[in-house]
Amino acid sequence: MILKRSIYVILFVLLAINFMMMLFFGKETFQIKNKPATAVKYDYHFVLISEEEDNPYWRLIEKGARDAAEKNNVYLEYLGPKQVDNSEQLKYMDQSIAGNVDGLIAQGITSKRFDQLVNKAFEKGIPFVTVDTDAPESDRAFYVGSDNYRAGVLAGEALIKGTQGEQNVGIVTGRLDSSSQQLRIRGFKDTIQQNRRMEVVAIKESNITKSGAVQATYDLLREHPDVTAFYGTSALDGTGISQVVNQLQLDPTIISFDILPQTIKLLEKGSIDATVAQYPYEMGYQAIELLLRLERGEHPDELQFTKTKLVRPEHVHSKKAPLKGGE
Repeated sequence: MILKRSIYVILFVLLAINFMMMLFFGKETFQIKNKPATAVKYDYHFVLISEEEDNPYWRLIEKGARDAAEKNNVYLEYLGPKQVDNSEQLKYMDQSIAGNVDGLIAQGITSKRFDQLVNKAFEKGIPFVTVDTDAPESDRAFYVGSDNYRAGVLAGEALIKGTQGEQNVGIVTGRLDSSSQQLRIRGFKDTIQQNRRMEVVAIKESNITKSGAVQATYDLLREHPDVTAFYGTSALDGTGISQVVNQLQLDPTIISFDILPQTIKLLEKGSIDATVAQYPYEMGYQAIELLLRLERGEHPDELQFTKTKLVRPEHVHSKKAPLKGGE
C-alpha cells in the first residue's frame, strides 16, 4: 500500500514539473518553427545546360547566370551530364523544350539532332542561346562567349614572343569535335605558321578533364619526345600538361586557357608561361540579361563576344590583370 502511494506521489510530482515547464516556456513550447515557405512567383523559367555538371569553368558560367537570374526574379535551372556526353545534353534540351520553359542556354553542338532541337524550341517560341561554343547555322537567337578564333591568335602570338629558335608544338585540346576548340586551334595555327621556326607536331584530346590532359601529354611526349612547347585549349589542359612536365623534369613553354585558381597558381610559380583569359561569369550573366531583352521585344545582335586577354606571370605578381574569370 505504501509503495502504491509512493508511485502516485512520484507521478504527481512529474506531472507538476511538466506543467510548470509548459507555463515557463509558453510560446517556445507550442510554436511551430518550420512554417511552410510561401511559394515564390517568378517572372520566367530559364534553363542552363552545361557541358559537364561539375566542371569549374561551367560552374563559373552558372554563377554568373544565377546572379543575373536572382537580380531579375528569374527561376534558373542548371542541368548537365556528370561527364561529357552530347546525348545527355541533347536529352536535357528535349526535356526542357517539352516542359515549355521560357528560355534555354547551352553550348552549340555540331549535330543534326541539336539543330532539330533548336528549331523545335524556335517553333514553340522558346529562345535558344548558345554560350561558349556557337552554332551559327542553327536557329539560335544569339551567341554569348569568346571570339574563339581571336583567342587562338592570342595564344599563337604569346608563343612567338615567348620563345626563340625552332619549336615543335604539341596541342592538347578539350574535344576534337567542339567547334570552339577547333577555332582556338585554327587561330593558333594560322598565327604561328607565319613563322617558319614553328611546327605543330600532333594534337591529342583531353575530354576536358585534368586526367585526360595528363594522359594526352604523356602520349604526345612518348610519340614526339622532341616537343618543346605545349598549347592547351580548354580550362584543365594547362594544369594537366604542367603536372607531367614537372614529373619528368622538363622545361617546355606552356600556353594554356582560362584563369581558374589552379592555373593562376601555376602562372605565379612560373610553371605556365601564359594563359588566355576568357570570362565565363560574364557569359552566364549576359546570357540571362539578353534573354530578358528578347522577352521585352528587343533584338540584340546575334554575336555577343565577351573579353579575351593574355595573362602572364608578371600580371599575377603585379595584380594588374582581372584574375577571377569575370566575377
